[in-house]
Amino acid sequence: MQGFAEEFLRKTGAFARRCAGMAAAALLVFPLAAVAATATGGTPMVVAYVFPQDALVQPGEIDARAVTRINYAFADIRDGRMGTGYAHDAENFAALTALRKENPSLTVLVSVGGWLGSGGFSDAALTKTSRKIFIDSVMEFLRRYDLDGLDIDWEYPGMAGAGHKFRAADKRNFTLLLADLRERFDAEKQRGGKRLYLTIAAGATQDFLDHTQMARVARLVDTVNLMSYDYYEPGSEPITGHHAALFTNPADPNKLSADDSVNAFEQAGVPAAKILLGVPFYGHEWGDVAESAHGLYQPGKEIPGAYAPYSVIASTMLGHGYMRYWDAAASAPYLYNAEKRIFVSYEDPESIAAKGRYVLEHKLGGIMFWDYEGDPSGTLLRAVDASLGLGTGQ
Repeated sequence: MQGFAEEFLRKTGAFARRCAGMAAAALLVFPLAAVAATATGGTPMVVAYVFPQDALVQPGEIDARAVTRINYAFADIRDGRMGTGYAHDAENFAALTALRKENPSLTVLVSVGGWLGSGGFSDAALTKTSRKIFIDSVMEFLRRYDLDGLDIDWEYPGMAGAGHKFRAADKRNFTLLLADLRERFDAEKQRGGKRLYLTIAAGATQDFLDHTQMARVARLVDTVNLMSYDYYEPGSEPITGHHAALFTNPADPNKLSADDSVNAFEQAGVPAAKILLGVPFYGHEWGDVAESAHGLYQPGKEIPGAYAPYSVIASTMLGHGYMRYWDAAASAPYLYNAEKRIFVSYEDPESIAAKGRYVLEHKLGGIMFWDYEGDPSGTLLRAVDASLGLGTGQ
């Protein structure tokens, strides 16, 4: 995975924000999704990544009763310390923590790193001293903004990611960083402070597992937020494909799916109850795609400037020359426009329903999604809620 969605959202977040502002009033009130939710049993979790960038979170934009946890993206690492990443982070943290009045079970975490912001992790995790400096800054940050914990989004330990510094020692140091964080978080609680949650965003590939010690990591974190999307991305793959297939289609030349990723993480020692299945609220587009098989697994090209959050797919593609197809083997939808020769891989309520059933059947911890701004109408979030049996979805 190459972090396509995050990079595009950094460039185009203002557009998504405008859509969110217009449609916020359309969100329906959900039953509390967080009641009795834990990472080891009980009600499945619904974790939303919120990525406003330099925009302000607007009143009514986030439905606090529809989610268990908010992960605010992203804090940065500068000179080994964690700091704010955007102009209005302080105001946005205040807006999000105020949502606890609507849902007392809601937790608000800050996510640090991301595809473009992971360059400081290798140095921060390198030594006991550097880890202490980083964790001191984390503790100060969490207290200042009244947050409930930290989500480490290191993309990726021991690998270049977006051209970041990396070392072979990252594999061990990633574990040590999490161990030191867990120790400080536990000490904070023992001193009478609040419980602080520690989570990670995990690449859903074998490469990520090969460069981490997931059995040890799993014992240290509350949840592993599995980024089970971007399996196929324009510009990274010469052919089209499902970027978030639930199951592996036998015709898939790369043999990739969320089910395969979940199985690999469980075999690596991660308990099912700590795995949150990642769901994308955005799609990918390929151009110059032949009509054979309605464009699936066909050669295609990246479309410069293409941006496909679900809100855009629903409003400008469905019913506008794009035919929807369903891959029963993969439990994934896709679109093809024969006139424009464009193929689109995306998520919709039917595929989310299948993923919710999968989470329940496999006793996973729940669902997380990137990101809230991709569907301001609430269509996909209602589908998540209904798929996990957390409400009527009406």
